[in-house]
Amino acid sequence: MRARVEDPALHYRIAIKSPRVHSRLSHFAGVCFLACASLLSAQTARKPASKRQPPSDFKLISIKAAGSKRYAPEQIVAASGLVVGQTASEDDFKKASQQLGETGAFSDVTYAFKFSGDGAKLDLQVTDTGQFVPARFDNFVWLSDQELLKELHSRVPLFEGQLPVAGNLADQVSDALQVLAIGHNVQGRADYLRFGHEDGPVESFVFKITGPNIRIRNVEFTGADPSILPLLQAGAHKIPGEEYLRSTLEVQARFDLLPVYLQRGYLKATFGDAEPKIVQDKTSDLSVDVTFPVTAGLQYKVTEIRFSAASAFPQEQLRDLIHQPLGEPADAVRLEADLDAIKKLYGTRGYMMASLQAKPEMDDADSTVKYLLQVHEGDVFTMGDVDIRGLDSHTTARLNEAWKLRGGDPYDSSYYQRFLKATEKLLPDGPWKITFHETPDERDKTVDVTLRFDLQAH
Repeated sequence: MRARVEDPALHYRIAIKSPRVHSRLSHFAGVCFLACASLLSAQTARKPASKRQPPSDFKLISIKAAGSKRYAPEQIVAASGLVVGQTASEDDFKKASQQLGETGAFSDVTYAFKFSGDGAKLDLQVTDTGQFVPARFDNFVWLSDQELLKELHSRVPLFEGQLPVAGNLADQVSDALQVLAIGHNVQGRADYLRFGHEDGPVESFVFKITGPNIRIRNVEFTGADPSILPLLQAGAHKIPGEEYLRSTLEVQARFDLLPVYLQRGYLKATFGDAEPKIVQDKTSDLSVDVTFPVTAGLQYKVTEIRFSAASAFPQEQLRDLIHQPLGEPADAVRLEADLDAIKKLYGTRGYMMASLQAKPEMDDADSTVKYLLQVHEGDVFTMGDVDIRGLDSHTTARLNEAWKLRGGDPYDSSYYQRFLKATEKLLPDGPWKITFHETPDERDKTVDVTLRFDLQAH
């Protein structure tokens, strides 16, 4: 066995910053290196130098990665593009570090290496970034979710179902998805978009294969009680024949299918992602059967309903607008409609910003629920200006005179309906299309009203 000596002068450390990645080798280090070289040169007169300069290329004998709580060291090493045993230069180390930084998965990347007679040892140090969001695949029907994730991960080691909001990791996934599409003889292009609500942060990346015409043939449900199946099929009657897009199916499940359960006390019911199965495969025309996994959960019965912070109206009056018998399964859909009715009631007293929220307190032990209905009444708004448009000046003047809500009066959001009924005989022969619009001013606490009359063709 022979001892291996590592020369401290041949130990380098470089830092790579993200998202604008660059290498950092201090000027001071360069000056020191030159100074050391000059010193060695001066000493050669007394003693011959025994140390040799490092070669420009190294054999990589080890690669280590540390610093990440999200990724395993081997994933980081794989994403660097370097492998043990290859011949690499310092430029390759810089390029690998830059490649890691440009993914957006790390806010900081540094590398250090040591050289010996056997080769180079490379150490990668990373710092995770915290901004990751889910990746969703809208219409890749050729593999199951598990198979797709496995295939993409094998091609993009840092992809595990989520992506950083910045960097090029999403582009790498898109490229890998394109390769998979070509491997399945799909004539299409892999695209993606960053999804988020208006003026809000990025919430997910949505990937889609543009090109194939994928249509839904049938819809099925797994996990649903047989007594519920006819209701689910009725709710899904518009889906067959539509283009297969998971994003569209999620919306349909939330608004057309989930209410079937919420109306019957299944307050924790969930629908899993639609699972497609190819039933017809042509070059440009594809049919799939779609299965929705359903988890109904417990059926909850209502034992109590109470209001909080309600003072403008007696609680008994508000309770009369709630059509939920105690002891019966909760009907969350009807409850939401009842809360809208209460909000309209508040509008008749000028509470234009009133809001109501149902807070369920569920007891899984006996499958019961208590509702706390939180009321935020807000300020009372008064009548502002009324603007009547689309009529001749004579009729407009008569309607303005008939409008009894005056400036400063508490606003009544239901008044316009009574007004239209009382003044319909003042209108010239119609038929008339009447558009009503109210504009609350939160600063002045007033409501301006616009009534527009458009004569329709007979």
